[in-house]
Amino acid sequence: MKKWEELSEFVKKVMKEENIAGVAIAISKDNEVIYEEGFGYRDLNAKLPVTPDTVMGIASISKSFTALEIMRLADEGFLSTSDLVTRHLPGLEISGIDMEKLQIKHLLSHTSGLPPVARKQDHTHFNAHIEYLREYEIDLLGEPGEYFSYANDVFLLLGAIIEKYRNCVYARHMTNVLSEFKMFNSTLYVDEVTKLNEVTKNYIYNDEKKEYEEADWPKLGVYEAGGGVRSSVRDLLKYGHVYVNRGKLFDKTVLSSELIEEMYTPVYETNPGEHYCYALKATPNYHDVTLVEHGGGQPGVSSNFGFVPEENLVVAVLTNTSGKPANALWRAAVNSALGLPIIEEEKETSYEMTKEDINNIVGFYETDEGGDLLIYQDIDIIRGVSANKHYTYTPLSKDTLLINEMKYRNKIRFLFDKGDRAWAVFVGSRIFPRKI
Repeated sequence: MKKWEELSEFVKKVMKEENIAGVAIAISKDNEVIYEEGFGYRDLNAKLPVTPDTVMGIASISKSFTALEIMRLADEGFLSTSDLVTRHLPGLEISGIDMEKLQIKHLLSHTSGLPPVARKQDHTHFNAHIEYLREYEIDLLGEPGEYFSYANDVFLLLGAIIEKYRNCVYARHMTNVLSEFKMFNSTLYVDEVTKLNEVTKNYIYNDEKKEYEEADWPKLGVYEAGGGVRSSVRDLLKYGHVYVNRGKLFDKTVLSSELIEEMYTPVYETNPGEHYCYALKATPNYHDVTLVEHGGGQPGVSSNFGFVPEENLVVAVLTNTSGKPANALWRAAVNSALGLPIIEEEKETSYEMTKEDINNIVGFYETDEGGDLLIYQDIDIIRGVSANKHYTYTPLSKDTLLINEMKYRNKIRFLFDKGDRAWAVFVGSRIFPRKI
């Protein structure tokens, strides 16, 4: 069909522009596969191709697996998303957070108030991480529920709750869940990855050297609760059927339809028209349907997965190269399936910033997790430096800048205090507080 040919050509174009080694895409409608394709290589040296069965990292798509299991515990009466976290993890203390306000829903929706903190992937037990959070000196963003900012460090506490009620090590229990969903080409165990069929190598493209470099599979420790699943696009379609079938899979009820829908009910508007939910992002009113999705990124991983509930449509996109626009490929696949143009150009209107506007945003912003951004003015151009990469920006409003060097229209948005001076910048899914 012409639309699939157009999608394939678009994928190849993006891969060339963005230096992506390999991509796998699969689409199902009404539980039937309507498109699946592999592009490029899972092993560049051996010239082994990517196929729909190629195992890749899915990174933070894994969070929805954890969230789904929490909702299953709720369905079974163990907990409620409005419960205080301390009801299920007694004695838990997080520096600065009022534990009488922190609820499970705040962990699920990244609205705890915790900024990105330094990762400790050497923690292999949740108790060690809980002690780490108790001692870590944190300047909070705000009260629970006040701000959205991606926080792996408290999201993973949901893994501790799962261990408690399933009476089983998190990774072992979630591996059983993968088997329950018949995702037999998926695992959480790094040592098992190489035993699976068609496993990719992971790549980082070095812009300076103009070459691909291999990356090891990361050992995540307790962070596996937010990013540990390795899978294929075919397996992810099976997982997606749980959502579009309203909690049913293989004639078995996995979760009540009410709790499935709660998972993608908007909690916090992160950008105009986009809302974060429970380990899923929802864009309501997208051509009269709802887009539900989640992306992921790790060394050698850029991924995006989601569904359109009104159309019983599931789409999975995995790549084996980090820092790439898997979300743009995913949106193109969704648009193709819906009969829409592959790319819908955003009609942005530039904004003329005053000198005062610019003075209010220039500065250095940084997180303990390692993210940083320097914003400065160079004559009449607003420039930025992040991770040693240089950018220029086009103002879209007083608080929003378009990144000119990113073709797929990434933006940053500033948060202002009462004096109109930016106290933080929202980059991707994280709040970077101002340091200077």
